[in-house]
Amino acid sequence: MLIWILFLLMILGFLALDLGVFNKTPHIISNRETAIWTSVWVTLGLGFSLVIYQLYLHALVPNPTKLSPGNAMLKYITGYLVELSLSVDNIFVIAVIFTSFRIPQKYQHRVLFWGIIGALVFRALMILFGVLLIEKFDWMAYVFGAFLVYTAIKMFLSKDDHADEEFNPKKSGVFRFVKRIMPVTSKTDGEHFFVRKRHILAATPLFIVLILIEFTDILFALDSIPAIIAITTDPFLVFTSNIFAILGLRSMYFFLSNMLGKFSKLKYSLTVILTFVGIKLILKEHYHLPEWASLGVIALSLAGGIIWSLKSSQSNDKVTNVH
Repeated sequence: MLIWILFLLMILGFLALDLGVFNKTPHIISNRETAIWTSVWVTLGLGFSLVIYQLYLHALVPNPTKLSPGNAMLKYITGYLVELSLSVDNIFVIAVIFTSFRIPQKYQHRVLFWGIIGALVFRALMILFGVLLIEKFDWMAYVFGAFLVYTAIKMFLSKDDHADEEFNPKKSGVFRFVKRIMPVTSKTDGEHFFVRKRHILAATPLFIVLILIEFTDILFALDSIPAIIAITTDPFLVFTSNIFAILGLRSMYFFLSNMLGKFSKLKYSLTVILTFVGIKLILKEHYHLPEWASLGVIALSLAGGIIWSLKSSQSNDKVTNVH
């Protein structure tokens, strides 16, 4: 329990430093700044695997699945890469939400900051629930595995590289529900989530966007939580890899939001990853795949999708320039 508390305090410390020092004043985050922060979070996320090794080597955390330190480290890295890769579509939806409500870029960081605080709570609850289901009911592994394979097939057969383009946040049930229970202003008021008008407390578009992003994260977690449970049911590994992926997602949003078109082929990488982890979960009682092999499949899938996307984007740019 002490390690869990220390981990949460560390994450909250990172976030407080981020908002209270580096982003104390709302500003438009430059490409250089986003590149630096993305590198920082990815380095921290991957570097934490060394901490995992030491924790499991010295038995400082519960080890319900009896993992060796090396296996625990590999499972953490594999889970982290899976969660990070599954965040790509989430980045696109966040971009649609911000654009739909015309949220100025200098206030987007604040919304994502508080979105992470909510994600910490929701992910912890969903991970606990998912792990308990797998441990209590063996057949749930087949249900989760089949769900992941179904999601992969649906993603592969989607007509567009980003099927979420049809998503309209202002027509969503969540937005309509919030408008029914509280007054909502039509314009932002600086970085405030609420404003008082004529003695009435009203939510600004910033608060609506925060609620939508939280709800979106819960929906995406329905895919990502079963995906990482297919890799390990160790709650500490599942939670830490999830949280570091979410922290990386926020900075990646600013880094990738204007370049999503260049990574159009990543859909096929995600299809391979989801199918792989789904089948692995279904067969876990019958066949054990070494952790290095799982990590290799996921890393190669991601690398292949990125390289294919970049080459395809370069080809399209050449055709455009010719015309």
